[in-house]
Amino acid sequence: MSISARLNEYLNDNNVDYELVPHPHSFSSLSSAIAANISPAQLAKAVILEDHEGRRMMAVLPANHKISLRNLGDKLNRDLRLIEEKEVYDMFSDCHKGAIPSLGEVYNLEAVYDDLLVEAKEIYIEAGDHNTLVHLSREDFVKLIKDAKHLHFSHQSIH
Repeated sequence: MSISARLNEYLNDNNVDYELVPHPHSFSSLSSAIAANISPAQLAKAVILEDHEGRRMMAVLPANHKISLRNLGDKLNRDLRLIEEKEVYDMFSDCHKGAIPSLGEVYNLEAVYDDLLVEAKEIYIEAGDHNTLVHLSREDFVKLIKDAKHLHFSHQSIH
């Protein structure tokens, strides 16, 4: 697969230069970073949430961090929960299960990005399979997420 069709179209429509970074098959964002020999702090992983009114959103944070649902919910004044994996698979039908590109706009999802990602010099995101990452410059990543919310809502889980 390499890159999801929707992600490819979105990046091209926004005139974003990117590089595909192949890596050995992996099963999580953290293992993708290790397999690609990049810092997990530079890999943006997506977590799909639902609030108390059934609204879905994408929370994006570094691969070596864990989301704090309570912290994020308090900041957004919403009760948040993780959605079931099957529901996630249905939402991202052009991707392999669990390899979600972390740009909410590609999938018409409200998104919130952890402030830590904006500090990274370069950003990598899942391309839609378990063997490829998309490498973006910090400037292009910031341009793509400029209209989204930016908050600090995670804590480091792996050093």
